[in-house]
Amino acid sequence: MSMRSPLRGIGRLIAALLAVVLGTAVLAACGGESSSGKDDTAKAGSASGAFPRTLKTAMGDVKIPAQPKRVVVLDTGELDDVTLLGIDPVGAVAPHFKTGGGFPTYLKGELGDTMDVGPALEPNLEKIASLKPDLILSSKVRHEKVYDKLSAIAPTVFTETTGGVWKENLKVHAEALGLEKEAVAKLKEYETRAAALGEAIKKKNDGTMPSASVVRFIAGPTRLYQSNSYSGVVLDDIGLVRPKSQISDNPDVTMKDVSPEQIDRADADLIFVTTADTPDKTQQKKVTSNPVWKDLPAVKKGNVHTVADETWMSGIGVQAAEQMLADVAKATGAEVPEK
Repeated sequence: MSMRSPLRGIGRLIAALLAVVLGTAVLAACGGESSSGKDDTAKAGSASGAFPRTLKTAMGDVKIPAQPKRVVVLDTGELDDVTLLGIDPVGAVAPHFKTGGGFPTYLKGELGDTMDVGPALEPNLEKIASLKPDLILSSKVRHEKVYDKLSAIAPTVFTETTGGVWKENLKVHAEALGLEKEAVAKLKEYETRAAALGEAIKKKNDGTMPSASVVRFIAGPTRLYQSNSYSGVVLDDIGLVRPKSQISDNPDVTMKDVSPEQIDRADADLIFVTTADTPDKTQQKKVTSNPVWKDLPAVKKGNVHTVADETWMSGIGVQAAEQMLADVAKATGAEVPEK
């Protein structure tokens, strides 16, 4: 009797430990229904690489039954992200500011039979449904009004907004696609190249980083893009200094409108200029003929650089950011490290 009692106790202990281990495994396999939120859900799905998985999104929980194969994207950031991860979407919208129409030029060759399901601000629901997608990607700020209709077609994953949060959005899109590791690797590769470019620029300038300003001509007031905008984040990754007029930590303020007389707020060593509409619809001529503009040191020294609006403004992803690195390298006479 004296020997059986301890063994029975050990047996109970082993059984209890097994129950805990099995219970933990079951919870992990379920994709994480814990109270700690989205990160736990993502980690659980990522750890197993399994579907179905449930994502906590800007519109609530979304269950994705199987790894998506037929993806529709309704904004340019989403388009950049899915093609970065090797997905040829069955449907997408073209940038609504692209004067020439069509999909972004910098993604030429990456979009095979992708159908244009735009316009961007009012996507064609019938076209989307006809494509039989198994995942739709967009954001609350863009398409909240049609979310219910979209989610009736296929699992629909919305981020809250777009722009400066592009890296966070990439993570969400990767989770929805089951391609988290690929996204991490691509982002790290880009950030490494951006930092190396910054070091090269600093070296060319005797240890000093030049300042950079971003001006966008659009129908209506001219805009200065802030440090927390998409292009602002990329310039920060490089390490370029931003003028005080373009530094913002307010997520609701990613751009500021200026009149031709206020264009001196764009003063910086380098000025990057994009045009969203045809020049005659903007104040570009009025601004650039203004004595205030002509008196800027960068203008006098020829350090104003025209860059593509579709990458600096609309791209909102790693691939567009890579194009920006090339533009900055050209403007500064530095070299972007090879991939």
